[in-house]
Amino acid sequence: QVQLVESGGGLVQAGASLRLSCAASGRSFSSYAMGWFRQAPGKEHEFVARISWTGGNTYYADSVKGRVTISRDNAKNMVYLQMNSLKPEDTAVYYCAVARSPYTDDTDSVRLGSWGPGTQVTVSS
Repeated sequence: QVQLVESGGGLVQAGASLRLSCAASGRSFSSYAMGWFRQAPGKEHEFVARISWTGGNTYYADSVKGRVTISRDNAKNMVYLQMNSLKPEDTAVYYCAVARSPYTDDTDSVRLGSWGPGTQVTVSS
């Protein structure tokens, strides 16, 4: 059974940095694209970033591009989201997700895959 667990969230001031981690278990994820989504209060889930199964390709939402870096360590079944220059509008619950099928690299495949329970990020002004 696939299990994803996020960590690293917290309360920070605007301009600070956070590094979110996602520990994946249940099987090898080295053939699966993975990504991060977020949901702010009263809003829909929003795509943040995605990384291909090799780690060679990364994709970002325009709202975070240049401030966020996604990476992965397939040997450890870990995915990371380094967030810099945080803004109050980044406040949300952040979710890690894994694609529903191997060797697919698109946002919908990750969105429709398995998700973790999320970690809260709060950025104060």
